[in-house]
Amino acid sequence: MPFFRSAISALLLAACATLAACSNDPADEGSAQGPPEVSVITIAEQPVTLTTELPGRITAYEVSEVRPQVSGLITRRLFTEGQSVKRGQPLYRIDAQPQSAQVASAKAALARARASIAASEALAKRYGELVEINAVSRQDYDDAVAAAGQARADVAAQRAALQSAEIDLARTTIRAPISGRIGRSLVTTGALVSASQETALTTIQKIDPVFVDISQTSTEILKLRQRIAEGDLTRGDGAAAVELILEDGSIYPAEGRLQFTDVSVDPETGSQTIRALFPNKSNLLLPGMFARARLIEGSQSDGILVPQRAVSRDDTGAAVVMVVGPGGKLTPRTLVLGQVIGQDWLVKSGLKPGDKVVVEGAMMLRPGMPVKPVPWKDSSKNPQAGASSAPPQAQPKK
Repeated sequence: MPFFRSAISALLLAACATLAACSNDPADEGSAQGPPEVSVITIAEQPVTLTTELPGRITAYEVSEVRPQVSGLITRRLFTEGQSVKRGQPLYRIDAQPQSAQVASAKAALARARASIAASEALAKRYGELVEINAVSRQDYDDAVAAAGQARADVAAQRAALQSAEIDLARTTIRAPISGRIGRSLVTTGALVSASQETALTTIQKIDPVFVDISQTSTEILKLRQRIAEGDLTRGDGAAAVELILEDGSIYPAEGRLQFTDVSVDPETGSQTIRALFPNKSNLLLPGMFARARLIEGSQSDGILVPQRAVSRDDTGAAVVMVVGPGGKLTPRTLVLGQVIGQDWLVKSGLKPGDKVVVEGAMMLRPGMPVKPVPWKDSSKNPQAGASSAPPQAQPKK
């Protein structure tokens, strides 16, 4: 029995020692080592360039629907579908026999009128001499002068008729009105066409350069103009630059320029059209394609940025960061956020220059706990927010 009592006593002493060691673990070690370290950034104001992404459609710089100006049968097609054509290049030929006959008839009528004018003018001259000696009546002289004037007018009319017939003859060769890419032909050889018909023979589109028609809501336009008027944003020459994002997500290599903003708002969609011009030497951009245009809204000189990883959400969904407050204690701060700029949030309110925002190390800590702030080091960017030399580009609003 004494042996068992001694063993039980030894076990109880070991358990007590273990409990004592456990009770002295985190709090005592923390107080012995000092406050836990947290990585922080010191907030500073900096210029920020704000951009926005808007949907757009690509349209041709020039579009021409080719239609006949005279009636007749198509005898030949002179182009290859889908190829580039030059202005004035022949595209179709129409049977020219009726127009050739009209030209011949107009030439004969003009010759007859010219012959008539010679005779009438000679008669008027003779009557002018005879009327002086009262050999003919004044009425006969006046009639001769009128006949000579009518003959001259007939010559002018026949000359105009000949010119019109020659124009119609030239129009039997249908030529390209503009330079560009020609589409498929909607008629074939032997088709009967007529002047003023509704159906186009083919369509030519000039696609270098191209337009991108961008839609922006009137609400966004009003907000932007209000911010500019209040001085929150400034716009420089760079505001005219436009970047194009293609349907596959790639960035178009050439930069575009704003051309104009429509003077009215579409009452059905509540949007205003903005037109940008892009070079298209490789013909990569085709009319009708969808794209997103990235526009520069303006520059904010006193922007405040905070890393996205430093921002969390509370139960209500509000954005919250931890700030090292007075006495080195953690203090929560509610923010109002703007756009995403790279890996940062643009802060509208909630922070001021000089605040130390915790980026890492506060996950398991409670508000009010004392901490030891150390500068945050991030290999992907400058460790101090607001210390970059070039103004950050805002990730566009969707």
